[in-house]
Amino acid sequence: MDLIDDYTGHVEPGGPAARRDLQDVSITKVSVGPMDNNAYVLVDHGSGQALLIDAANETDRLLDTVDTVADRDRVTSLATTHKHWDHIQSLEDAVRALSPTTYAGAADAPELPVAPDHTVGDGDTVSFGGSQVEIIHLDGHTPGSIALLYRDPAGSGHLFTGDSLFPGGPGKTAGPDEFRSLMDDLEAKVFGRLDDATHVYPGHGDDTTLGTERPKLGEWRERGW
Repeated sequence: MDLIDDYTGHVEPGGPAARRDLQDVSITKVSVGPMDNNAYVLVDHGSGQALLIDAANETDRLLDTVDTVADRDRVTSLATTHKHWDHIQSLEDAVRALSPTTYAGAADAPELPVAPDHTVGDGDTVSFGGSQVEIIHLDGHTPGSIALLYRDPAGSGHLFTGDSLFPGGPGKTAGPDEFRSLMDDLEAKVFGRLDDATHVYPGHGDDTTLGTERPKLGEWRERGW
């Protein structure tokens, strides 16, 4: 896998992966599958242990990315942000190849092709080496959608949102009740708790920051689902 270390938050389907190097962790982003799904590999510098977020598609491409930035036997954790098919097509193959401990939101877990070792919700953590991410439950895009927050001790937060938050708005919801639930959770648990410098890594497309998106919250509410 070709790897770019000049991280911009943009990756192309079929193109190289991109890596952002922080004090204690590196974050590698790769696009997989026909729907331009983002998968992320976080590697703890001290131990070499890694966390894979969303084994979405193109198993060989995912494993090539892992091999480029970590050792396969050091991928100790795999988290699934939500149950939708485009985010889990390689889940069985990745679990077979990597043997990680698996995590998913409780409400989505029964519909995954691999039952998670742990179901998670607000305030739970997923560890990889000396690093960890905090779970934030965002009910709306799916009932069990989760975001994962890495707090860089030397900088800002890094939030992996699945399909719950994108540049320009929340993810698609099935109706007005689900939309209100997702907006309520985003405003209370994300925008209400985290600062503008927080980086947002979505399930598709380019990254953004909470500061970029915050002024649009009222517009999103008015626009509706």
